[in-house]
Amino acid sequence: MRYRFLVHCYLFLLLGSSTISAQHLQPHFDPHEYSTLLKLAERMGDTPWTKVKNQLPPDYQLVYRSPEVGLLNRWDLWVYQQHTGIIVIRGTNGTNTSWLENFYAGMIPAKGTVVLNDSTRVPYQVARDSAAFVHAGWMLAVAAMGPGMVNKINEYYQQGIHDFIIFGHSQGGAISFLMRSYLAYNEQVPKDITFKTYASAAPKPGNLQYAYDFDFITRGGWGLRVVNSTDWVPETPFSIQTTSDFVPINPFSNVKGILKKQKLPVRSVLSYMYGRLDRPAKRAARRMQRTLGNLAYKRVRKILPEYKRPDFVKSHSYTPAGVPVILYPVEGYNKMFPFDGKNIFIHHSLTAYRWELEQIYGISTN
Repeated sequence: MRYRFLVHCYLFLLLGSSTISAQHLQPHFDPHEYSTLLKLAERMGDTPWTKVKNQLPPDYQLVYRSPEVGLLNRWDLWVYQQHTGIIVIRGTNGTNTSWLENFYAGMIPAKGTVVLNDSTRVPYQVARDSAAFVHAGWMLAVAAMGPGMVNKINEYYQQGIHDFIIFGHSQGGAISFLMRSYLAYNEQVPKDITFKTYASAAPKPGNLQYAYDFDFITRGGWGLRVVNSTDWVPETPFSIQTTSDFVPINPFSNVKGILKKQKLPVRSVLSYMYGRLDRPAKRAARRMQRTLGNLAYKRVRKILPEYKRPDFVKSHSYTPAGVPVILYPVEGYNKMFPFDGKNIFIHHSLTAYRWELEQIYGISTN
């Protein structure tokens, strides 16, 4: 009896070591789980980062591939052993339209309505705090894909699948943040579904208030941000923090009021110094919003003529979200992935992420 028990334990560990959990999703980073997700992302097959085809573990079935919507966004739904759904969101596909979505980086409120065309209005909420702001381009992607994704989740929920993984690499990772938030606040999504999110090589999705909200709703290890520390993409978008981005009780948000209480000579000197620091930052933030918000919106309108201008906010303070999982370059990395001054995405590729995963965690990703 004891021998049989040990054999069962061994088989469970052996099978679970290269696939998604055979029972229920578990929180926190699982290198084997992440390895499988990278392989699923490769099956998108038409982006600059998805050229290598590795053998996929058994029992994975591609049950749905969405049409291209929005600014050429697309997602796949996989099912593993009829108990786990896996949503894989495609990253930038190399076209000008797909790249425009990344540069359409004006900030908008975390609650509102995206008007895609005259007949499609998509209400959304991705955070509770009215001071939470998010990326306009990736929120457009969520609005374009979200309702269809909710329908598919509900369809497979009725078939008994109550565990779902949300995964994306690069642009897909950024959208994964916002999509997870969208599903959390969507009343049509059953509340007993367990979601686990892996945002791989993802840029920053919103401001600090949004990041707080995402980290809260995924607390306990259910929202992960996997980053190659030599990859520059997670450093984007450009971010500028001003005193307008502080919470009201922060003394820096009311420096002028504090300075008025000082004696005249001190008030004059400190006001001058404060203005020299504060005004340039606010001018730069407004310039970012004009260029990456209003100007980019005009280019989006050429592709989506009926898409309505969102309510841009006067902020451009982006920050990362999610529990960080750092793939730090180990010995041999720079030799394996040398930067020649031109191959700017070499550290952003699935191949680089897979190699580091294998070296750091001592697993085979083939």
